[in-house]
Amino acid sequence: MTTNNRISNITIIGGGSAGWMAATALATYLGKGAAIRLIESEEIGIVGVGEASVPHIRLFNGQWLGIDETEFVKHTQATVKLGIQFNDWARIGDSYIHGFGAIGRSLGPLPFHQFWLKLFLSGRAMPIGDYSPQTVMAPRGKFAPGDQNAAPNSPLADIAYAYHFDATLYAHYLRELAENRGVQRIEGKIVGVKQRTGDGFVESVTMENGIVVDGELFIDCSGFRGLLIEQTLKTGYIDWTHWLPCDRALAVPSENVEPIPPYTRATACAAGWQWRIPLQQRVGNGYVYSSKHIGDEEAAVTLLANLDGKTLADPRQLRFTAGMRKKFWKKNVVALGLASGFLEPLESTSIYLAQSGITRLLSLFPKCDFNPLLAERYNRESMIEYERIRDFLILHYHATERNDTPFWNDCRTMPVPDSLREAIELFRYDGRYFRNGEDFFALPSWVQVMLGQRIVPQAYHPIVDEMPESRLVEFVEGMRTTLEHAAAVMPTHQQWIERYWKA
Repeated sequence: MTTNNRISNITIIGGGSAGWMAATALATYLGKGAAIRLIESEEIGIVGVGEASVPHIRLFNGQWLGIDETEFVKHTQATVKLGIQFNDWARIGDSYIHGFGAIGRSLGPLPFHQFWLKLFLSGRAMPIGDYSPQTVMAPRGKFAPGDQNAAPNSPLADIAYAYHFDATLYAHYLRELAENRGVQRIEGKIVGVKQRTGDGFVESVTMENGIVVDGELFIDCSGFRGLLIEQTLKTGYIDWTHWLPCDRALAVPSENVEPIPPYTRATACAAGWQWRIPLQQRVGNGYVYSSKHIGDEEAAVTLLANLDGKTLADPRQLRFTAGMRKKFWKKNVVALGLASGFLEPLESTSIYLAQSGITRLLSLFPKCDFNPLLAERYNRESMIEYERIRDFLILHYHATERNDTPFWNDCRTMPVPDSLREAIELFRYDGRYFRNGEDFFALPSWVQVMLGQRIVPQAYHPIVDEMPESRLVEFVEGMRTTLEHAAAVMPTHQQWIERYWKA
């Protein structure tokens, strides 16, 4: 006969997007068998720069949490994101879009870009952005979700997209959802942490008002300080500043300028880059920069000089160190969000990483005996995910021809991880990229960014030569004209919002 070894008492430290995403997910899947409490203080603000997302959020919101898309969009003042436009990265004046979803369609064992490459290298094809739905729609300001009536292998059958949204409103929306599903919110600050004698597991936290809140499992969503994972359990941090030198950001909202574009904009500056994230009611802007290469005042001047609309508040600063915890799960504490690590928002991965951590925790959810193999697997998978995303971000900085400032000189000449160096060399040889297991960024992302950063392959895959020349031209250019005609008849992004999603 087995005894009931099930965890029945879960305490989440910190709110914000990460805390309330965790609370809602745990309540949805464990709610009937576990008491779930979330402690947060109104006095401790939400960082809330994560206003852009990746398509995974639609899976997490819709399939995992059962959230209605239209309701979510209206509550969070969201707009569509088809990808990110990168300006001035490889050279000043360059511009390309890293779009979501596939490029063209694969044929047999080869991805579409290999066929395109043969024509492109001989001057007979347009830039790669002309062969993907998102990168055709985005610069034209068009949007429509996937066409249910399209053929299954059509690039228009499933349009991958994400959102720009207000992270603070998202947290509020999830809080209401979580509380309706049984989560208890406790207001106040934590002043003490008690560990169990013998094994050092966290037993309880003490509030400023003297109340003691216990738990069997603790989720640390306390932000950069990592109240439990770092301050209490001394887990340690792996610093990646030598590869990702930006360590500060200034964020400021500005007035909206219509029509609203369906993409994020990331413009390379003298010592970092500036983001532009358009919501329905305002625009989020920020300058991510290296304090070693530019002062705070000069960074603020740069940010404010490059806004499209009037500012709605003073810029606020965020300081960070790119990297990750040495362990994401230690003893009975699992860190999520900023408590687990930080990768700058260049590819909008912060919300994704929290959601990925939550789904990983649910799949490896422990019992009261906390089998150490579960934590080991969780930590191993989390570290691999962080490292792969890290490499993708480094690619943007390192693959540049810019030498106009010390910052870009340092990025261009720095040694990079072997894993990234190999990926660049292989792609430069003949356009191949091999995904590592469950890498979040798939082949289309790497292809678009490498080409956008002027890493052009010298050749293409030998199998492409087996296709007759006339068939090759028909296959590649047929894709371009199909997408061009489809985009021409789509509504604009602004029309879509006015018609269906107006907040």
